Amino acid sequence: MKIGIIGCDIVGLGFALLCEQNGHDILISDKDENFIYNLNQKICLTNEPLIQSLLLDSKNLSGTTDNIEIVKNSDIIFTFVDTPPSVEDTYDTTKVFDVITNYFAASSLDILLYDKKFVVCSTTNPGDVEQIQKRLAMYSIKVAYNPPTVSLGNVIDGFKKSDVVIIGTEYDDLINELSVIYNQIKESTVHIYSMSIKSAEVTKIGINGFLATKISYANMIGELMNRMGIEKEINLVLNAIGGDSRIGTKYFKYGLGFGGPSIPKANRALIKYSKDLNLNTSIPSSVKEYNDHHIEFLKQQYIQLNPDKSIPFIFDNLGFKKGIQTFDESQQMKLCIGLLTEGYLIYVYTPNDMLKQLSELSDSYDNRLKFLKHGVNPQGYKINLQ
Repeated sequence: MKIGIIGCDIVGLGFALLCEQNGHDILISDKDENFIYNLNQKICLTNEPLIQSLLLDSKNLSGTTDNIEIVKNSDIIFTFVDTPPSVEDTYDTTKVFDVITNYFAASSLDILLYDKKFVVCSTTNPGDVEQIQKRLAMYSIKVAYNPPTVSLGNVIDGFKKSDVVIIGTEYDDLINELSVIYNQIKESTVHIYSMSIKSAEVTKIGINGFLATKISYANMIGELMNRMGIEKEINLVLNAIGGDSRIGTKYFKYGLGFGGPSIPKANRALIKYSKDLNLNTSIPSSVKEYNDHHIEFLKQQYIQLNPDKSIPFIFDNLGFKKGIQTFDESQQMKLCIGLLTEGYLIYVYTPNDMLKQLSELSDSYDNRLKFLKHGVNPQGYKINLQ
């Protein structure tokens, strides 16, 4: 099968490499010319495990900046473009709708579009992909919504071992084609949940929204045990609670609150959609409020443990997740800024490509944010809650 990807983040690249590994021809387009150039040289600058090795081994994967080439030469096209939060706390799906304009442009060039397939993998608002289906119906293009349920930091492993595959579409043949792809790339039994497009959009947001709730509940139990003076047994208690199969241990640890590019957005979106439908928003609203509170709780806890401001705090990184140098709603970063605001000196292990961005932050706090290379071990109070 000839698979095209228009707008390819690291999750999309992981998916593409796994498809290529299983015999499909892959053509990727992206506006980032450096990314495409490196891709064609079999180079990807990422800390994601296995991405670089799979890219080196690939034989039928190439990149272009020409989206029309993707439309012309692909049987099925996926998009993984970014959908950042809008000012209304919904998802800004402008880039997704921009992708479909390539079909209109291809039609004006007399490129045959009949029976091509388009799969949206970006997180969208309920109803967005139905609109896309209506716009592409004039070309008999079949559309599906297929959001991945993987996490940054283990994308390849996530695709291979993910518990569920969500497919929203009205077309049985498209469900079958996607099922074949996932049966090829997954190591375990494929649990495919096919449904309407709008229900699939709710499912994706619902999964991330529930993870926000689960993380916050674990942190609430941890705070409770801290105040009771039995903090040494927090992990034991949470493992016991999570050992109940009705609950589960994944995402059920005490530490930082939820952050990153997915879970906070989903929680806010649930609040927004519920308000629009005049529904009670107390659950997602309380979860958001608690997550904001928890970072203040951690800050005060660390100040009590280290009241001497001459002793620095040491962070292993400031990304939202260990090994991921993305500061999008990073709880580590918020905790660091909170301690800087209190007058502390902070040391952080930082890769060279992040120095410029963090140097500007340090300048705004009288250069009390200092940078370390791995292997250097200064004296101080170490923070590693991830």
